[in-house]
Amino acid sequence: MKSQKLKMSFDPHTIEHLGIKMYSVLPNAIAELIANAYDAEARTVHVKLYNDNGNKRIAVIDDGVGMSFDEINNNFLRIGRKRRTDDDGLSPNGIRKVTGRKGLGKLAFFGIGDTIRITTCQNGQCVKFTLSWPELMSTNSQEYEPKFSIYKCDTKQNGTIIELDDLKRKSDFDKDDLAISLSKLFNFFDDTFKVYISYNEEGELLINNELKYQNLSPQIIWDFPNEDVKNEYLENHNVIGRILATEKPLKPGLRGITLFAHGRLVNAPEFFGVGESSHGYSYLTGWLNVDFIDELEEDVISTDRQSLSWDLPVTSELQANLKQLLSAIERDWRNKRKIERQKRISGKVQIDIKDWYGKLPSDVKSGVENIVNNVVENSELADDKQTEVVGMLHALIPEYANYHWRHMHSTVKDASYEDYKNADFYRAVEEAIKRYETIIQKVSGLKIDGQTLMGAVFGKNNAKLSVTSKYKRTDGSDFSESTKENIEDGQKFMSMGLMAGVRNPLAHEEKKELKTTDLFSEKDCLDILSLISHLFRRLDDAEKLD
Repeated sequence: MKSQKLKMSFDPHTIEHLGIKMYSVLPNAIAELIANAYDAEARTVHVKLYNDNGNKRIAVIDDGVGMSFDEINNNFLRIGRKRRTDDDGLSPNGIRKVTGRKGLGKLAFFGIGDTIRITTCQNGQCVKFTLSWPELMSTNSQEYEPKFSIYKCDTKQNGTIIELDDLKRKSDFDKDDLAISLSKLFNFFDDTFKVYISYNEEGELLINNELKYQNLSPQIIWDFPNEDVKNEYLENHNVIGRILATEKPLKPGLRGITLFAHGRLVNAPEFFGVGESSHGYSYLTGWLNVDFIDELEEDVISTDRQSLSWDLPVTSELQANLKQLLSAIERDWRNKRKIERQKRISGKVQIDIKDWYGKLPSDVKSGVENIVNNVVENSELADDKQTEVVGMLHALIPEYANYHWRHMHSTVKDASYEDYKNADFYRAVEEAIKRYETIIQKVSGLKIDGQTLMGAVFGKNNAKLSVTSKYKRTDGSDFSESTKENIEDGQKFMSMGLMAGVRNPLAHEEKKELKTTDLFSEKDCLDILSLISHLFRRLDDAEKLD
């Protein structure tokens, strides 16, 4: 037993640079301990945070296979060990693809604490040893010999406990915040690998893959591969993932797409060179699994696992296709968001926006769509404000705007509306004229029709109806006889002209010829409907003469 000893070979300056400077951020350092547990085939990991009157410490406990004394010496304490070469990249029993690659993760301990106590058990033997940062840095040789002890334990007591003490951290722990941060560094949490986090042995919280997006409100989700945004290169490389767009813009730190390989972060959230001038990218977040990157012979993942080496041919091709994918998603987002907002607004104002567009004149439709799409739907106005704006716009420019703008008489609308909706403006005019003629016959009691009817009913001489007799000046006096006669004759001649110049041509000529030659256009029909509305208004005020 006395001949046994543990050794760590190192250059102290390398340890200082890689250990402290690279892993000084708490989530990244703890992530290394979680990754070690995963690679050791653990099914459950407990991250325990403690603060006893300012004395802060961390314990990470796993139920993995543990380490023998020789494995500690040859593997764990060997800095820079190429695990993929030594172990074929598999966990001890070959059930997992290991996440470790460079052999530097163990230095994470020293990034956050000066004293590391490790207890690891395997097959009835436990090894307990302590790594001290001050001792390590004060050694005069390139070998550091940590203190240790070996003792027997239950053969079922496999696993490893790593306790971090003498922490450099000044602020207190935030369990919930740390849980979310850790969830963003991994994508392999499931029923076969569970990680819990607690603070002072209270309120243990399960860390899972959904935690990273739990406070977001997804509006649109793309599970990749996706039929709407296909990318042959990514599909051929078995890239899978989920990208989502939120209802409101994300804070800058939450935007971007994270890349994972075998469940572990390899590239922090970004948009891979796509132009981010479109505000659509401020709504996008998500992740993609690019496992093939971790299986390349060449290591293209940075030491701190925050980025890939994008200047290599294989990664450049990946980046180009990711850029292409995100551009397609941004376009699809615009279309889907437009439809989604239209549904919400339509429901609130009870207007079928698509149907409304279809019933607008062509020279008005594009302007209305532009206002709704760009000013309303693409703005950051709240839904209630958007609804209010669309409601006001609809009131100003309703369906069949040309029809409404002429302020059609209610009787004209009743007679012609169905034909107007069907865009049969000629028939709409004919039906309105028929209704006008029928009502005049009923009011006057005359059985004649056409110009003869109009000449007999209206005018200054021998008329059956007067359209001016009920009107007085504001002082109670009569309007001049000439004014009243002119209006009476106007009603007569306009009504006769309606029969001669409108009804008769429409009855005797092909509508196609009238429309094609522009002899009697659809716009003329709209103008005539306005004229009939004026004549009806006069008729409403008419008094029967003896």
